[in-house]
Amino acid sequence: MKESPTPTNCFHCGLPVADNLEIFVEYKGENKPMCCYGCQAVSQAIINSGMDDFYTYRTSNPEKPEEIVPEFLQQLKAYDTSTIQKKFVSETDDENILEVSLILEGITCAACVWLNEKHLNALDGVISANINYSNHRARVRWDNSKIQLSDILESISRIGYLAHPYDPEQHQRILEKERKQQIKRLGLSGVLGMQIMIFAVALYTGEWWGIDESFKQSFRWISLALTTPILLFASSVFFKSAFRDLSNKRVGMDVPVSLGIAIAFSASCINTINGTGEVYFDSVAMFTFFLLSARFFEIGSRKQTSEATEALLNLKPAIATKLTRYADTGSSTIDDQESIAVSELNVGDYLLVRPGEVIPADSSIISGSSGINESLITGESLPVTKQVNDTVIGGSTNTENPLIIQIKNLGEDSVLSSIQRLIDEAQHTKPAIAKLADKIASWFVSILLSIAAMVAYYWYNADPTQWLEITIATLVVSCPCALSLATPTAITAASGQLAKIGLLPKRAHALETLAHATDFVFDKTGTLTEGKIKLVKTKLNSGDTDEKQAVLIAASLEANSEHPIAKAFINANQQTLLTVENLVHSTGNGIRGSIDNSEWFIGNKKFIQQHSSCTFDDDDTDDINVIYLATDKRYIASFVLSDSIRQEAGALIDQLHQHHRQTHLMSGDRKRSARNISDQLGIKHCLADLKPEDKLKHVNALQQNNAIVVMTGDGVNDAPVLAGADLSIAMGKGTQLAAATADMILISNNIEHIYHGYLIAIKTLRIIRQNLSWALLYNLTAIPAAAMGYVEPWLAAIGMSASSLVVVLNALRLNRIRY
Repeated sequence: MKESPTPTNCFHCGLPVADNLEIFVEYKGENKPMCCYGCQAVSQAIINSGMDDFYTYRTSNPEKPEEIVPEFLQQLKAYDTSTIQKKFVSETDDENILEVSLILEGITCAACVWLNEKHLNALDGVISANINYSNHRARVRWDNSKIQLSDILESISRIGYLAHPYDPEQHQRILEKERKQQIKRLGLSGVLGMQIMIFAVALYTGEWWGIDESFKQSFRWISLALTTPILLFASSVFFKSAFRDLSNKRVGMDVPVSLGIAIAFSASCINTINGTGEVYFDSVAMFTFFLLSARFFEIGSRKQTSEATEALLNLKPAIATKLTRYADTGSSTIDDQESIAVSELNVGDYLLVRPGEVIPADSSIISGSSGINESLITGESLPVTKQVNDTVIGGSTNTENPLIIQIKNLGEDSVLSSIQRLIDEAQHTKPAIAKLADKIASWFVSILLSIAAMVAYYWYNADPTQWLEITIATLVVSCPCALSLATPTAITAASGQLAKIGLLPKRAHALETLAHATDFVFDKTGTLTEGKIKLVKTKLNSGDTDEKQAVLIAASLEANSEHPIAKAFINANQQTLLTVENLVHSTGNGIRGSIDNSEWFIGNKKFIQQHSSCTFDDDDTDDINVIYLATDKRYIASFVLSDSIRQEAGALIDQLHQHHRQTHLMSGDRKRSARNISDQLGIKHCLADLKPEDKLKHVNALQQNNAIVVMTGDGVNDAPVLAGADLSIAMGKGTQLAAATADMILISNNIEHIYHGYLIAIKTLRIIRQNLSWALLYNLTAIPAAAMGYVEPWLAAIGMSASSLVVVLNALRLNRIRY
């Protein structure tokens, strides 16, 4: 009796495979049957992601359909929940448009970056995806109504990479894991490589002085045995990367390296078995060692270039002291204090922060007064005194007295996260010169492989004894790693330096434009001056209103303004503000409003004369820093205000003049006030009494004369001119509108850092050009030399590794800038 054939089960899920269905996945050299294309896709994703041990260690097939997908893929769905996304996803103006910072594992070259960017940008619902090669971080923006975050993460795994939301601690663990793996590979290739070199020296010298054939063959077999572990373990990282690239129909930078290693090892094996010809085991060992050495140093360099930005994310403590009953009792005892993980805090929680402790989150002070060190966030070296109702930034340090604070912002809404987002955007943006390099690198490898093929064909016909060695050298020496590293390493290092001085870029062109700037335009109040205007004198013109009443009316009219002048009146007023109706702001001139059915005006003399029939005495001159209060018929009072010039403003102007840059002061204040400031600072061009549209008109006039204009301001009236300038810088403590319009934000509020940023921008572009020039010069020199037979394979490995290290070390010079 004929036995029925044994049914075939799916290698992935264990279900029966239908007859005549031929769907397979290659696993450890064998074709494994699949029951459907879904299982094939998931299984291939697992294998490509380097997680094929899932199949080695599983003890049984899944009993339920949802178990078909391993746990790590199922867990991706958790990232779609809004509560979890609060920790790492940031919202935009459109409620459906979200942004996330991801860390990618498996990135080895610029081709990997190109592949992932193209793959993600092709997904329906993904608006933009940018990846920084130097720190392997991706910034993805997507439409949540069209695609979920879990779908994005899963799509990345399908092409052989792993992605997960960026977490600084996990990032450090990944880097440490990668470093340890590199040390193991490096150690193996180094130790065995030295042994192989001993036999290689014996074989080389034997060609000159003579060697017994049996010894010669024994040395070859021993070299083969020693090289095999190097190939299977140390070199496997190149082969896996090359296979992944080819599987995705993309030629990456590890393809020529893998080809060189594979050809050299295969030819050496054949010649060893046949007992004739040359062997290249020493070359395989040496350029594996040198290539791994270059990547090991690259990991260290990547970590060093991102240390400044990573330090921001590591500012927050892990544990906080929560006051569990403070909301009910208004007091704190030892029994009310509870140690809690910062990740478990909620908005509204009350915390106790002792001297020396780090403030866990953006908060408002409820009780106490103390000095707060914000140096790592704002660049301000001295502690800032904070009192009740003042805001403190998460990550800053309490230096003097205990404080009770209430949490206002957490997660992506915090100041620290906002700063990190700006840094991320800066690192993921690319100057025009960098985009050109990316275009060159995208097709460079394909051209190099074509050149290597032509070299192999030529030498095979011209001199068959040398074709293999020359082809290997050409493949290895031509890998354009230096070209890929030229830009991202410099951009990352520059971003770290800018973060240290508190000058954060928001736009792709910021660094490049700042480096080429010819004219620097400044607003006066809050930019060149402290912006801490004080009311120093009140002069009454009407006996019906006393000084306190005049200040109260002025403060009530100014209450909704963010201008420093408004804050001066609010700070001077000690009474409850009055209700103001029909409030109208005339930007740069004054404010009008109704109080108890009476029309009131506050502003400069011109504004008062336009809206009131009152008259001024002859001694009521339009003095600097004077604001007038009037009704529709009477002039009530004048207020004398004072503001001080920033201590660092003079140094900034002097340094810009030393670099032959033009400086301008454009202010809405009166001419005498603006001229007083410009004369003290030595600013060459001063324009006053300007409305917002006037400032924009003057900036446009400069641009028409081929000037590249940098505008720095902080107020609402600066927003139009900030938008119109070639590069705009908003003061970090200025209004939200100004910051939203600007290309860079100066969170340190030290305007001398604008000059320091200018130096960083100049040096960054110079280093990028140097790196690109070096990379191109190296390839233009090394490839012809290798193709003509002047470069040994081991020397090609040293050259390629050295070219990458030169580029990285050159970028690290940005970390040594001193001010």
